[in-house]
Amino acid sequence: INILEGDQLLAARLTDGNCEIMMAVKSGRAIRFPEEKVRSTGRGGIGVYGIEVDEKTDAVVGMVCINKEDKTKTILVVSEKGYGKRTKLDDPETGEPNYRITNRGGKGVKTISVTAKTGSLVGLLAVTEAEDLMITCVSGVTIRMSVSAVSEQGRATQGVKLIRVDEGDAIAAITK
Repeated sequence: INILEGDQLLAARLTDGNCEIMMAVKSGRAIRFPEEKVRSTGRGGIGVYGIEVDEKTDAVVGMVCINKEDKTKTILVVSEKGYGKRTKLDDPETGEPNYRITNRGGKGVKTISVTAKTGSLVGLLAVTEAEDLMITCVSGVTIRMSVSAVSEQGRATQGVKLIRVDEGDAIAAITK
């Protein structure tokens, strides 16, 4: 892959040809589209747009691939000031998608309310209740918690406090 100056490769995932791709940006938006919408490019290509990035300060923070038939996964998002939540891809009662399926390259939909209280979005993961979540702060503090301890909430909410972050510190990374 050719990477343009100022860009970096964030993630690479294997797919089975039957996946949906989700990407999220710092400003709290996420997009969901079928992998068929990503056309093949040559080995030296730069790829295709996944999500529109608005400002110079905005950036992609995460990308996940989810098999369309896998209903056990939820989308977990965490903000830089320690807020987070899980959201189902589709509403189990109505069957309507919480994250509607769109074409790639769009703005996406709000996945977490970004405010001065929550800070920017720092990560997006596809998780199951059986997994654990690790949160690492810029200061080096790391905690491990069960994914099942993170409450399920609506798509456009701010989430709940997962970790107390000291003044001047922030969440650096999350992983499962």
